Amino acid sequence: MPVHVVLRRSLAPHLASFGARIPLRNPQARFYSPDYLRSLKARRIPWTITKEDLRKPEAELIEVVRSGIWDDPSGESRQMVDKRARHDAQQEAKRRKIENGEEVKAPVYATQFSQEDIESEQRRPKKKVAVLLGYSGTGYKGMQLSETEKTIEGELFAAFVAAGAISKANATDPKKSSLVRCARTDKGVHAAGNIVSLKLIVEDEDIIQKINEKLSSQIRVWDILVTNKSFSSYQLCDSRIYEYLIPTHCFLPPHPSTYLGKKLVEYAEKEGDMEGYKARQEEVASYWDETDEKYVRPILENTPEEIRKLVEKVLHLNDEDQSAQDEMFQTQDKPATEEATTSTEQPSASEEKPADAEKDEAEEARRRQIFETVKAVKAAYLQAKKAYRIPAQRLARVQEALDKYVGTNNFFNYTIQKTHADPSSKRHIKSFKMAEKPIIINGTEWLSLKVHGQSFMMHQIRKMVAMAAMVVRCGCDPQRIVDTYGPNKIAIPKAPGLGLLLERPVFDSYNRKTHETGKDPIDFDKHADTINEFKQREIYDRIFREEEETHAFSAFFGHLDHYSQEEFLYVTSGGIPAARLVSVPANGTEDKKSQREALAEVEGGASEDEGAPPNGGEEGG
Repeated sequence: MPVHVVLRRSLAPHLASFGARIPLRNPQARFYSPDYLRSLKARRIPWTITKEDLRKPEAELIEVVRSGIWDDPSGESRQMVDKRARHDAQQEAKRRKIENGEEVKAPVYATQFSQEDIESEQRRPKKKVAVLLGYSGTGYKGMQLSETEKTIEGELFAAFVAAGAISKANATDPKKSSLVRCARTDKGVHAAGNIVSLKLIVEDEDIIQKINEKLSSQIRVWDILVTNKSFSSYQLCDSRIYEYLIPTHCFLPPHPSTYLGKKLVEYAEKEGDMEGYKARQEEVASYWDETDEKYVRPILENTPEEIRKLVEKVLHLNDEDQSAQDEMFQTQDKPATEEATTSTEQPSASEEKPADAEKDEAEEARRRQIFETVKAVKAAYLQAKKAYRIPAQRLARVQEALDKYVGTNNFFNYTIQKTHADPSSKRHIKSFKMAEKPIIINGTEWLSLKVHGQSFMMHQIRKMVAMAAMVVRCGCDPQRIVDTYGPNKIAIPKAPGLGLLLERPVFDSYNRKTHETGKDPIDFDKHADTINEFKQREIYDRIFREEEETHAFSAFFGHLDHYSQEEFLYVTSGGIPAARLVSVPANGTEDKKSQREALAEVEGGASEDEGAPPNGGEEGG
């Protein structure tokens, strides 16, 4: 029986337990689980190993296998798109068309009516209102208006028109209805409570029902409250409360074989902080040794010796001296030079063919052996993370990190297009608390984090969560978060958007005056039961389901751990000087480009300016 069939059958129990599919007959089949395939396709980085990889020096082959296990994308496979430049180009093209008298395509949210329909419509009075709504952001390009993309705000505006709450004359331009959102949310971000203010026709008692009938099940209007004429949901909002759901395995330390895992130890030794580093990682010190022994060793025991040794070197599981192994990774092996033959006779084509065919078959069998082993090991690590339960001591470290955000601080490192000197970079955080107990959903443990702040800049909350997680998982002194408020520009990645949820905006000042004006206070609590049911069905369940299918959090931190440049080394004992910083002003452009590329690499290929509005990112989560 061929060796690859024996190997595949020996690995079958391990792969089957992790939901992987093992085709036994098709030699060209890819050994992806359906969920894993979708996640890779979304990121455009399908990993494989080629025959050319097998011929590389051992050090290079080890790095290929390492990238397969940890899903480490290469920079060449990422397409970093400057969406701001594309937006500017689109606007310039639109301006030229208007100047030339050419037809301009209407925005996707606009509803077109004939002039006859507009003129025949009966004019009805409009009132300034606050629309209380909630939505699941999955599949939408955020809570904003876009002329070409599907957005929450665009669909909401179209529903207002379809329900008769906006006249046909104003059906193409939200500005005519004075539409203002309370809080902008990024692509894929959810909201249990948000508000838009605008002028609507609300004389119909069933207007809320009619609007909801025109909306998808992912968007619901909770209430429509008549306000005074000067009401602005953005300007009169006192503060906002966001929730972020994150799997607890995100607070595990990087695997010792990863670039970041090795740098943490290297800098701790270099800075004389080894004792402090070990103390901050005390409760997880043995996690990876125990995980490798429990989940990975059983797979390797059924693997041919050559493949087993290769994977052991990748994961540092063997007993060789570590420094010797690192030296091996840093040197390039030279391929053996073929000895010249002394024979003058050339073998015939018929003699060559069987030998070549045999060699190709053996090479293909080896390639598939490595491929299958890598997939089994990767699935094992995902299963181990899913089974992780965070100890109380680790939870305390998470809260200690979150506490460093409370107060008024300069958050220019947590957004885009802002400088340290910009007064608007200072924001006030009232509280940042985690839930007392994690919850377990589909076998994965999740932690709820809630932040209450006056206002937030674009990407700010996701970057705050990512930074806090990096500090905890890397055994970093929590004071490092305070250091980020200084003038040095560092690259802080934004955590996955699927975990972020706008719980509700707060209008305490406005509500205190409503007894004088006779208007209804803005109160989401009146709809608590309906909102909670919607939140569970359309938001929480979607978050849990999407993570189960895509492993977005595991991939995000895996990319971070394997980014082999200096941009993120500020979480080591070397502090912020260990990272690659932006020099001002001499070569700031070059270094900023380096930081943008680093962020795009770990965040999944999107440019840092993705979706950035012209105002520099106000209102974003």
